[in-house]
Amino acid sequence: MKILLVRHGETDWNVQKKIQGSTDIPLNDTGRQQAERLAEKLFERKDSITGIYTSKLKRASQTAQIVAESMQKECMAVAGLEEINFGLWEGLTWEQVEEKFSKEYEAWYENRRYQQPPRGESYQNLLERVLPTVQKLLKEQKEEGDIVVVTHSADIMTLMSFLYDTPFHEMVKRYKTANTAVIEIEAELVLKAKV
Repeated sequence: MKILLVRHGETDWNVQKKIQGSTDIPLNDTGRQQAERLAEKLFERKDSITGIYTSKLKRASQTAQIVAESMQKECMAVAGLEEINFGLWEGLTWEQVEEKFSKEYEAWYENRRYQQPPRGESYQNLLERVLPTVQKLLKEQKEEGDIVVVTHSADIMTLMSFLYDTPFHEMVKRYKTANTAVIEIEAELVLKAKV
């Protein structure tokens, strides 16, 4: 059994290099086209896919809905799969964050696993909600098969860093995922993990 972690399609904020975090931005036209291509790609595996789950944020749920409709399967929005909350940094570019929040950014950059942006979450906070959520989805599967989890870049990078024992400051270099990229992970690896 595998988990197919999928990053949502493109949004206007992706194009503008703005930090989205918990801000609920919909897909743009390119993002919808990417989701349609993703649906075609995953359709080949539709018989082995027993569940499609998504973050409640529009950019993920719209992506998941396009995939689910193509397979004629249900898609379930699940609390806990949302993108990391970047607090006061959302809507800014990373350059603007460095300029306006230089002290806070430096502290976060040095210790991003545990340091929270102002009014936001750390990657550890994210891990502590995403990992149990995915584990619960796996345990509740009634049929043997793979599950699709449509989520966000930070969620995927955080899970990968934790599961493969990678320092969190290397997550972008090692695990950055493009819009609608699919990352396959063995379910057993996730089920055995303890935060």
